[in-house]
Amino acid sequence: MSMIPLFLQEGVDPAVSCSACDAVCCRLTVVVMPEDEVPRHLVERNDHGVEVMAHGEDGWCVAIDPLRMCCSIYDQRPGICRKFAMGSEYCRDEREIYRTRYDTPAIP
Repeated sequence: MSMIPLFLQEGVDPAVSCSACDAVCCRLTVVVMPEDEVPRHLVERNDHGVEVMAHGEDGWCVAIDPLRMCCSIYDQRPGICRKFAMGSEYCRDEREIYRTRYDTPAIP
């Protein structure tokens, strides 16, 4: 994870907040790398034989705590999740794709 504050990272929009999001990043396919220490019961193999974070029937990552809407394995989350920058161009693009697909109001 970058030690640079988000508001100083290039391409990060500081106006974007996870608190006003549908946790779109928690619906993406997350590849689990060999060095990741993710609890094995949360991992599955996809059709290509790649280990990924499992998703529930609702499409959310199974590591999401639905009551608190946060990652239940935060300290053990995959490296990909650690590198995902809130407000980055990728984050904003995925939010727009989700908004367009599900016709939800724009989120900052």
